[in-house]
Amino acid sequence: MAIASFSTIFDREFTGVHQAAFLLAGAAVIAKILALLRDRLLASTFGAGESLDIYYASFRIPDFLYTLSLFLGASVVLIPLLLKKEMEGRSVSNEFIGNILSWFSVGMIILGGILFFTMPVLNRLVAPGFDEVGLASLNLFSRILLIQAVLLGLSNIAGSIIQSFRLFFIYALSPILYNIGIVLGVLFFYPLWGLPGLVWGAVFGAFMHLCIQLPSLIRLRFIPRLSFRITSLLKRALFLSFPRTIGLSVSQLVFIGMTAFASMFGFGSIAVFQLAYNLETVPLTIIGLSYSVAAFPFLAGIIAHEEKKKFLSHISLAFRHIIFWSLPCTVLFIVLRAHIVRVILGAGNFGWVDTRLTAAALALFSISLIAQSLVMLYVRAFYAAGKTFLPVFVNSISALFIFTSSFFFVWLYGASPNFAFVFSSLLRVADLPSAKMLILPFAFSLGSIINGILLGIFFLYDFGPAGGKRFRRSLLEITGASFAIGIVAFSVLRLLDTIFNLETFWGVFAQGAFAGIAGIIAGGIILFLLKNYEMFELKSALLRRFWKVPVVAKDVSSATEIS
Repeated sequence: MAIASFSTIFDREFTGVHQAAFLLAGAAVIAKILALLRDRLLASTFGAGESLDIYYASFRIPDFLYTLSLFLGASVVLIPLLLKKEMEGRSVSNEFIGNILSWFSVGMIILGGILFFTMPVLNRLVAPGFDEVGLASLNLFSRILLIQAVLLGLSNIAGSIIQSFRLFFIYALSPILYNIGIVLGVLFFYPLWGLPGLVWGAVFGAFMHLCIQLPSLIRLRFIPRLSFRITSLLKRALFLSFPRTIGLSVSQLVFIGMTAFASMFGFGSIAVFQLAYNLETVPLTIIGLSYSVAAFPFLAGIIAHEEKKKFLSHISLAFRHIIFWSLPCTVLFIVLRAHIVRVILGAGNFGWVDTRLTAAALALFSISLIAQSLVMLYVRAFYAAGKTFLPVFVNSISALFIFTSSFFFVWLYGASPNFAFVFSSLLRVADLPSAKMLILPFAFSLGSIINGILLGIFFLYDFGPAGGKRFRRSLLEITGASFAIGIVAFSVLRLLDTIFNLETFWGVFAQGAFAGIAGIIAGGIILFLLKNYEMFELKSALLRRFWKVPVVAKDVSSATEIS
């Protein structure tokens, strides 16, 4: 009986955006806690130095391979096509997935082989600042991580099927297991095998990422058969995936460019950039990605039935709640940046200079948190509507801006002592010689903001306002509450300066926690007094207990419509 009950949780279908978003957000919190534990272990063991630079740089080419795998595995393309095929019957959708999987395997073998043998050449472009010893380690790590890229590509196809049936519970477990694998790599594989053990941990995590989804596919009776026919639907999938894959490839090229820049700024620059970005992706994943992923199957289904008004309604809901959560998080991350970094990363070999640089980089990344979150939503909205080329065009403009502005501001930093002093002084790192690397997160955030603005303009032109009738009032309320959160949090920090011992973990944690909680309470009171509509929506959604929504029928072969 207990086993059956546990199985029904895995097979649970979620029928509302809020419930699905809460589940994904909850799972994202767990996954991010594990990711932060991973970063703390890495930072305390190696510090922001050469070893950690090599480790993070080794993911660049394999991540690019994973991105290329999305030519046939992009969930934003597979889900709408699969939903349409499912209406024709399970055998038709099985044939479609089998065809996709067959050509995916061929493509990954060919691309993986090319990258394996050209890795030494490619990594000289990824990390031109590394010496020969560092490049040798980088090549070894990158080749091992090609296995991870293949496993994650297969897992993405499996995840597309699971998302199509709104089985978000099992889908949400995958990133948790992936991070568990990396943590195991730090704790167990590294002591056994040295630095290569770190990347083998990532491979093991990717293996678990895939395996956890396979039982659900079996229960759904999705057992695809290999087929190498070139069908019209395969061509359609390639056509739709092409712009999405190019757009993501451009994003990967941005990170490759940032890594190349950072490798020439001295040891630790890559690690500082990546650690700060990882911290900023905690709210980005919990808020932006959760709402975007939760909304996409609903948007795809609505578009399939040509219900534009309902489409805008779902976008409006996700849009407003992304702002509702992201703006206060942005303020708190800027105010509490040093406390966040010291609590999460400040241990072992991660020194005070590393802490200050990472905190400054975190503040710069945080200013684009809202933009990055909305970009995730806009991209999925355009893809649900079949408008696949526009996002890649805008993403390319953003990437070009990031590259050119990086070159420009790096040049300006060296050519203008006044600019260098003002820039580093605002971030309170004027006395650090390596402060120049902070140009990279600054340029990245500017490009992300431009990306969000342009996508918003095009969305308005194509579909109409995304915020809904209440958006203007909600924006004013949330902005005012966020402003109050920042003032209260900063004031409490100053009041507690002499109360807690800031030389200890618990002293830093307590000061930051009290300041953050005080700020959140102040903001919550303001929103409550203003009778903020988003708070009302959240209360209503939380009162609908997600474990009591309908489950997927056991005989899913007869379920040919997804509403």
